[in-house]
This record gives sequence, C-alpha cells and structure tokens, in this order.
Amino acid sequence: MRSFDLAPLYRATVGFDQIADMMDRVLANDVTQPTYPPYNIEKTADDAYRISIAVAGFSENDLSVDVKDHALVVSARKADEDDGRTYLHRGIATRAFERRFHLADHVRVIGASYADGMLHIDLEREIPEALKPRRVEIRKIENSAKAKDVVDADKVN
Repeated sequence: MRSFDLAPLYRATVGFDQIADMMDRVLANDVTQPTYPPYNIEKTADDAYRISIAVAGFSENDLSVDVKDHALVVSARKADEDDGRTYLHRGIATRAFERRFHLADHVRVIGASYADGMLHIDLEREIPEALKPRRVEIRKIENSAKAKDVVDADKVN
C-alpha cells in the first residue's frame, strides 16, 4: 500500500482540517475492512438517511447506539449463554462487533428501531438558517440619485 504525506495540505490550508483528517483516516485504513455485520445505507428523502444493520441473533438489550464526536458507533455484545446446546454447525454469528460511521456536519441521529433482526438508525441533515440559500433583494437606483453623483465633463474643464 502506498503511503501519502498530507503535511503540505495542513500547511497550505486553513479551515479544511476535517477534509484532511478524513483523507488521512481513509488512507490509513487497511484494505481488509470488516464485513461483519452487513449493512445498508439508504437515502429516504432529500435530507434523510437510514442505516440498516443485520443483527440476527442479538436482542435489543445486546445492542448499543452512541454518537460521539461526529461519529455514530454501533456495537453489540452477546451475553454468554451456556444453554447446554450442542451445535453441529453454527452459521449465525453472534460475535461482538463495533461499527463506526462518520457523520457529516449538521447530520444528527433522530432515532433507532429494531425489528426482525434488523437495526434501523434514522438520520437527518439539518441545515442551519445561516447556511440555507436565500434570495437577495435587488434595489432600483433612482435617476435623481445617480444624477447627483455624475459630474458633467464640460463643467470640470
């Protein structure tokens, strides 16, 4: 894997720390990303998203959803149950996991639900009023105001 030095980017920019940190984080990750548990990210509206994670074998009490420092952290830990069963094949994985999703600015978690072995986390992007597009009024300048500022070239010479 190639190694990139992002130090020149830090020296030449102001206020783009998050972009540089994100690039550094992406480049630092190994190629072998964890694939457990599988998940979907869908766009449900213009400013709404849903993350669906397949968590078969876990109950609601085994799951944890936290938001820390612009990151959504979903983790699960199955309580050790020695129920005396003998498995010939155990294909339903109930191993502990922690999955992180980095959230963009102004994206907040609005809720989570659990149904049929799926954990659904709903997100919404809330754009502050100051960042929303707005229309600027165009004023009409009256001719009399313009005439006061204009000096006749013949009078000056």
